[in-house]
Amino acid sequence: MARRRIPPSDERPAQHAARPAVEPVGLRIIGGRFRGRKLRYAGDLRVRPMKDRVREAVFNLLGPSVRDKHVLDLFAGTGALGLEAVSRGAARATLIEQHHPTARALRENVALLGLESDAEVIVANAFLRARWQDRLGDGPWLVFCSPPYAFYVERAGPMLELLGGLIAAAPAGSEFVVEADQRFDFQQLPDPAGWDVRSYPPAVVGIYVKLPGP
Repeated sequence: MARRRIPPSDERPAQHAARPAVEPVGLRIIGGRFRGRKLRYAGDLRVRPMKDRVREAVFNLLGPSVRDKHVLDLFAGTGALGLEAVSRGAARATLIEQHHPTARALRENVALLGLESDAEVIVANAFLRARWQDRLGDGPWLVFCSPPYAFYVERAGPMLELLGGLIAAAPAGSEFVVEADQRFDFQQLPDPAGWDVRSYPPAVVGIYVKLPGP
């Protein structure tokens, strides 16, 4: 019986490669009392946590000013920014996340650190300030804004309105950390000369301190 010829690889029918599964990515608290503690992150690209090197650089710039502030983590995702701030001495954190599965994972991270009494997860649209701004109190805030970069293009108007409204409402001494990419012009924000803008490609980070009025 004739043997069946097996064609060489370049003659074989093309096979459809299976879509690679997204592997969990290591994510941890960098400094403070929870230094080295791991956070849960399944690798969902929609979440895109700030890279460790950028987060470390940001907190080095903030220094001890983090202490005793009320943290607002907009588009919180894993909560890495807000929880890092609490680890470094912030009084408490309000974490805003609209995506329900992400918010569930965020609550798990809060529980992993035992911070249920110090970190509140609010499932809400970050652009609707009326739903959560009254939770921030009268003392100075530390506001993190690290949304998907596309928001600065696709939702440019609402982004500027959100940040402008928060800066106007924030008590004196509040600090803002805004992460974008090179498409965003920080000169569009209130008091453009007051922003300290640093580049950590592909990220661009601006830090702003609201000074007391005249």
